[in-house]
Amino acid sequence: MNHVLQLTQKWTYRILHMFVLVLSVFLVVSISIDSFRGQGIEFYDQPRFLKTQVVICAVFLLDFFAEFFMSDRKGHYFITHFLFLLVSIPYLWIIHKLGFDFFSPKAAYLLQYIPLARGGYALAMVVGWITSNRATGLFVTYLITLMSTVYFASLVFFMFEQGVNPQVSDYTDALWWAAMDVTTVGSNISPVSPEGRILAVVVAALGMMMFPIFTVYVTSLITRKHNSLEAPDGSGASTPSTNANQ
Repeated sequence: MNHVLQLTQKWTYRILHMFVLVLSVFLVVSISIDSFRGQGIEFYDQPRFLKTQVVICAVFLLDFFAEFFMSDRKGHYFITHFLFLLVSIPYLWIIHKLGFDFFSPKAAYLLQYIPLARGGYALAMVVGWITSNRATGLFVTYLITLMSTVYFASLVFFMFEQGVNPQVSDYTDALWWAAMDVTTVGSNISPVSPEGRILAVVVAALGMMMFPIFTVYVTSLITRKHNSLEAPDGSGASTPSTNANQ
């Protein structure tokens, strides 16, 4: 009976995480389409976009509380996953309904990215299921995270810098800037807006934290390869010296 219950919980977790991941991708597509339509940073208060966000956040909240009630250690789960509860709240919808006018359009635009943090966790879980090796799973998650960071940074940079920065004439300029900034190499494009300058510091800091993961992965591959070349009886490393003695 316990085995059946554990199996049911396992597949329930997987289905919920897959659903969260699919909705996160849909949210990314929605944000991208509205951004590239040239509607500016004020499209966040459109009824269609608000409905999309509130439905997706409602599913995220449902996922959180479903996992909470299925957890054997509810207190531990709530403490360790409290951040996922915070990022699942539909802040834009709440701001719109309560009529908070002290939020600038720029601040509200950035709030729409908060629920994507929940999708990042679901992505890590899904990658862990489809990869048999833990190091490979971490590396795949790292690559996707790196590409996502570059894309979202370029999108935000483009939204805030277009029209005020003569060096940003189209989205490709913003994409080039983000790719170079995340590697901490830098580009010939300098941010002009305060938001762009803050973003430049954040993206560079994220790049400095993420790139060592690549080094760890390569080191892990070399170590595994070296260990696999050594026979169980120790003949791998001792073979050259043995041949020399002969």
